[in-house]
Amino acid sequence: MRGEKMIVDEIQKELFALQDTAYRDFQANLIPNLADGAMIGVRTPQLRKMAKQMAKREETGAFLEALPHTYFDENQLHAFIIAERKDFTQCMDELTRFLPFVDNWATCDQMSPKVFKRHRQELLPYIKEWITSDQTYVVRFAVGMLMEHFLDEDFDLAYPEMVSKIRSEEYYINMMVAWYFATALAKQYGAVLPFIEEERLAPWTHNKAIQKSVESNRITAEQKAYLRGLKVAAKKT
Repeated sequence: MRGEKMIVDEIQKELFALQDTAYRDFQANLIPNLADGAMIGVRTPQLRKMAKQMAKREETGAFLEALPHTYFDENQLHAFIIAERKDFTQCMDELTRFLPFVDNWATCDQMSPKVFKRHRQELLPYIKEWITSDQTYVVRFAVGMLMEHFLDEDFDLAYPEMVSKIRSEEYYINMMVAWYFATALAKQYGAVLPFIEEERLAPWTHNKAIQKSVESNRITAEQKAYLRGLKVAAKKT
């Protein structure tokens, strides 16, 4: 416990030494659900550099176990350390311990372990479990992983089917579902279009997916015109 406190204190001191208050104030506006005082204001490249160094240190394990963290920047650092792990089992052990403590979209979306690219099939059972969670950012992370790793050569209609069944009142889940379908339309237009034509998403999410698709440079003008005609009446969530 003492060792854990020492490494946490050391890391917090280093983070505050890198503080940029103007950046902190800018970032705080982008992540409104964070508590006052939860953000130090360390820029992402500095956090990534720090994570690369910490991933090689033995005592880093004590920091990873010191959950929940006090600051957003600690969560970001934690996510970037996990992303550096080269062993799938170690990465997944650390990720599953940390994921329930993720409390914002930025940490969720920027946590992308490099090792997953080589272990997609081992990753899939975890995604199927996460996507049924009652925790906002666990679900968002699951959809994000499907979007990142299963829309190209490993694409299967079972995956958009999983995402289309999500029903939530949580804005950050619904936005990720919309983002997933907009990206899926860009990469797998013919296969995914029926989910929109048949209105298989919640109305607000359906329209947001169309909006994001229409804003994309990867969708043709003809496809955009057709998608605009598929919007439905919806209440804002």
